[in-house]
Amino acid sequence: MGTLYLVRHGQASFGAEDYDQLSELGGRQSVRLGEYFAERGIRFDAVIAGTLRRHQQTLQGILEGMKHAGEHLAWEGLNEYDSEAVIASIHPEKLDKPTSPEMYRHHFRLLRDGLARWMAGETSPRGMPRYQQFVAGVSSALDHVRANHYGQQVLIVSSGGPIATAVGHVLGTTPQTTIELNLRIRNTSITEFAFTPKRHMLVSFNGIPHLDTAATSDWVTYA
Repeated sequence: MGTLYLVRHGQASFGAEDYDQLSELGGRQSVRLGEYFAERGIRFDAVIAGTLRRHQQTLQGILEGMKHAGEHLAWEGLNEYDSEAVIASIHPEKLDKPTSPEMYRHHFRLLRDGLARWMAGETSPRGMPRYQQFVAGVSSALDHVRANHYGQQVLIVSSGGPIATAVGHVLGTTPQTTIELNLRIRNTSITEFAFTPKRHMLVSFNGIPHLDTAATSDWVTYA
């Protein structure tokens, strides 16, 4: 049996011109996660990460916290969908930067609807693959882990969409359930799979044990 840890990136820059970079808090979340792994003697035989900047920055923070350096495998299939393109496919008018709870709720209502239509094949968001290709990119990373790392501990750093897709793929969830899983995944949370050469099995979902202290109770974020 092997163990696969899927980690969502740290807090990024929601609402900024460039979302794809960690906030200062996102950097601290990532380092703290690495410290947590080190405190529990968790070491990885293989490390895989998406190629987005926030993935790479999160991985570097984790390795810093672990006081560990090493190579990792870059995997484009673990990159997130383009949420702006998803929303624009059903709402062509440009959205203002969210500044109130209602504006945030409106943003995520549109995202839910856009994701559902993309997953059903009803829309083709600009610059994005078809949903079946997106799933194939995620499942190819799972296939690689099973084929090459049986009996080992593996870390994957990715985003909420690919992690929810991995869980949905393993459990056979409906698209709507996959969307709800996606939108509840917290920054630097851990989703754990056990795996054999034939299959993955979900052990835990969306855990943040590294932030379960009084000092870090206000570090919990979703975006």
